[in-house]
Amino acid sequence: MSNISALATLSKRRFALSAHTPREIIVPLLTPILFALVIAPALRDSFGGFHSTIDYLSFVALGTVGLLVPLSMMFAGLGVIVDRENGAQRELLAAPIPRRLLVLGNLGVALTVAGLQLAALFVAALLRGAEFHGGASGIAWFAGAVLLFSVGTYGMAETLASRVHSAEEYVGAVPAIAIVPWFFAGALFPISVMPGALAAIAKVFPLTHALALMRYGLVDPNGTGLHDIWNMSNTTLEAVLSLTVVAVFAALLTRVAVRAFTRSAVH
Repeated sequence: MSNISALATLSKRRFALSAHTPREIIVPLLTPILFALVIAPALRDSFGGFHSTIDYLSFVALGTVGLLVPLSMMFAGLGVIVDRENGAQRELLAAPIPRRLLVLGNLGVALTVAGLQLAALFVAALLRGAEFHGGASGIAWFAGAVLLFSVGTYGMAETLASRVHSAEEYVGAVPAIAIVPWFFAGALFPISVMPGALAAIAKVFPLTHALALMRYGLVDPNGTGLHDIWNMSNTTLEAVLSLTVVAVFAALLTRVAVRAFTRSAVH
């Protein structure tokens, strides 16, 4: 069996397992939709939003992507633990295929599920009144940021799943990984309104760069979020730099995930 055929088979198997547990698709979607459809309009009506040139509902709708993706990826990582403890992972480890394909197969399914959730989020946001305007280049910036950030976040989920010994321990770590960075990354307000020390911390998070790129592509053609990070005059260069940060994050965490999975499989 070629690596491509093996990867397709592993992905099909993982997708079949995920389809039998609708919570992996529905549950991570509930909180982001709540923020986009209830909390964002309430904040906009109460305080007028935080951006004078961007509709606040649209601003937060994209910000909730930064919450949806980590939650979705962390739920996918939980499925890896279940498969290890009660599934067929041991048998798959004995198959004549590179072990990295197991990680990549899981990643492909996690990305597919996250894509379905993002589509549902955007439909809900548009029905609520959000406005997105981006040409081909804007969609490319958005898609690149989402894809790379999703890959890196799944790398964290897979690494954690390989290192912890129980689902309970894994669930206990989810808030710190999936939720805490979201409050620092400019999801609900620009990082420019944060105290200087917190703003400096926010610039370290890949999520901050990913959100700035998403907004640059769909709602913020002036690159306000990118300027808050880099404080440069060339918006395109700022976008390239932020995309590079997210790409390095994705490549590094994927490599760490494969290595962690391989080591845990040996033990």
